[in-house]
Amino acid sequence: MNFDDVEEQEFEHFRFEIDNGQTPLRVDKFLVDRLPNASRTRVHEAAVAGCVRVNGVAVKPNYRVKPGDAVSLVLSHPKRDTEIVPEEIPLEILHEDDYLLVLNKPAGMVVHPSFGHYSGTLVNALAWHLGENPLFTTGDVRPGLVHRIDKDTSGLLVIAKTAEAKTDLGLQFFNKTSERKYVAVCWGNLEEEEGIITGNIGRNPTNRKTMTAFPAGSEQGKHAVTRYRVLERLGYVNVVECILETGRTHQIRAHFKSIKHPLFNDAEYGGNEILKGTVFASYKQFVRNCFETCPRQALHAKTLGFVHPATRLPMAFDSPLPRDMEALILRWRNYTANR
Repeated sequence: MNFDDVEEQEFEHFRFEIDNGQTPLRVDKFLVDRLPNASRTRVHEAAVAGCVRVNGVAVKPNYRVKPGDAVSLVLSHPKRDTEIVPEEIPLEILHEDDYLLVLNKPAGMVVHPSFGHYSGTLVNALAWHLGENPLFTTGDVRPGLVHRIDKDTSGLLVIAKTAEAKTDLGLQFFNKTSERKYVAVCWGNLEEEEGIITGNIGRNPTNRKTMTAFPAGSEQGKHAVTRYRVLERLGYVNVVECILETGRTHQIRAHFKSIKHPLFNDAEYGGNEILKGTVFASYKQFVRNCFETCPRQALHAKTLGFVHPATRLPMAFDSPLPRDMEALILRWRNYTANR
């Protein structure tokens, strides 16, 4: 995004009125917590360029907001979240009918446009694929989206093609009648073959880009439950199947960090460090090679089940592990076999 020449013509993209209960807080931290997918670096750049305003006046990143302030982000182009630009991006569609489609999202693809991600998203690709579908002409940045997975998580998503289907599928996810299973590679050897991780999920107070697990029953965060089963023990890592009973942001990633088994190569949750193993240089090189083999958190949304919103028939889908996770697991199998 270009923050230059913002004064030539200004368009307000976001505006926040500070309520009376707000304690003094740096404006960059305040905005990172409220702008979707915004990094601290990009918000800092926006402030330095004069794009962050408080009561109409440009402020520095360290300005502390207080009750009564009006914080806004202004840029030199019109707000783009009301215009979904169709882009011809290939999609791996497993099923499609008049009411919905099910696809396999690759790692690295953002699901919907947001601050800093206005192109190359799944929604841009769907706008091309679905053409004049009414859901994609309303200006909604999440048209047809019933659920989502993180940018660097791969796997299955169901997309609604009608408003009625979106409502019906959304209720299934809300009422937990849909079925979702993930496969992940985590650091360490889990003590039990099966387990349940319970803990509220909420924003990390020291890093607003990540989530953290608070004690169950805490006033912080929202109730979250993850069930897991060990599929394969590979020495210093385990391959696990995860079933979500709730669908919180970064739930699996935050829950596994909370039990000291972060997902392999999950940079935001500490999994991109060598957390288990030997001190030998050859082992460290092996792990670095594994990081290159799967250059993202090792997490894949493998199965998806729901009731079709029109036919009321059960629908079930399975997605094979992507090549990077398959190669990663094979590397660890070979390492374990040759130890």
